[in-house]
Amino acid sequence: MAPIPKGGTVAVTGASGFIGGWLVRDLLSRGYRVRACVRDVNDGAKTNFLKAMPGYVSGRLTLHSADLNVAGCFDKIFKGCHGVAHVSHIDASGSESGGYGDDDYTKMVNDHIIKSVNESDSVTRVVVTSSVAAVVSESNFDEMVKRPVIYEDRFPDSNNHRLSGYSRSKQQAEHFFSNAAEASGRWDSITCCPADNVGPIQSAHQGDRGPWQGLMKKMLYGECNPAVHGYRPWHTVDVRDTCAVQIAILESVMVQNGERHIAYNTHKIEVEEVCARIDKLLPEHGFTTPDMTEDLDEKGIARRAERRAFYAATDLRNDRSRALGITY
Repeated sequence: MAPIPKGGTVAVTGASGFIGGWLVRDLLSRGYRVRACVRDVNDGAKTNFLKAMPGYVSGRLTLHSADLNVAGCFDKIFKGCHGVAHVSHIDASGSESGGYGDDDYTKMVNDHIIKSVNESDSVTRVVVTSSVAAVVSESNFDEMVKRPVIYEDRFPDSNNHRLSGYSRSKQQAEHFFSNAAEASGRWDSITCCPADNVGPIQSAHQGDRGPWQGLMKKMLYGECNPAVHGYRPWHTVDVRDTCAVQIAILESVMVQNGERHIAYNTHKIEVEEVCARIDKLLPEHGFTTPDMTEDLDEKGIARRAERRAFYAATDLRNDRSRALGITY
């Protein structure tokens, strides 16, 4: 179990996505060879921005079609790689949730990716992209009161029947990979748990995904729901900082199998302030600032105040990623 060598080869799953696309670009800028894994290489709307990156013409960046729902799709891609950055979301065909919360489906996908890592005979480190949602559950406010410090070794209450399928599936992926790495003895698995990723998109299709970049796009058109995500403030992190954390994990000699690293700039921001800042940053475009007025009765006003108080009392940390030398 070792960090990847400088200039080594890294496979990135979900490479056409918001995080994955920036990770590909940043790895290339640091001299690595990258195998970008996408659902369909020939889908130009999602892959042309990758083909325009420095390194593609020279062959330092190669694109590979890999459907997560097809076992063995990574077998050939991972062979010869030193590291794997598993960024891709699961995507169950026909499922409204994308497969999150479906334990059997989640296990199937993770099992075959792990099998490809094991059979590569070359991968020594995997960084798994999880989420802060796997650290704290937004559906259990009592839990926030009892455990307000939100840090890497914290997990949501597993007995909470309202735990989201997304949170559960992300936690399962973390455990599947770290347990498999321990059993292998040849590679290790470290997790990156990003907060709310924001920043510039590299391809138009990323503007409708998110949810955060999608919500910001709506704000530019004068649309915003103050109650989005139950009045939770945004815990923002620049997507490029998230990628810096992942690369630091791949390179570090200090990290241990099963560790988690939260990517977050430690600044909470209310959704109203996000809207106001967009208007201030881009006044020349004349965008309509969304009307944030809510028509609430006394019960609704009390509920809003209560929820915001719960979130205000929490303390989301990023100590472990800062220890890797990350400055946000």
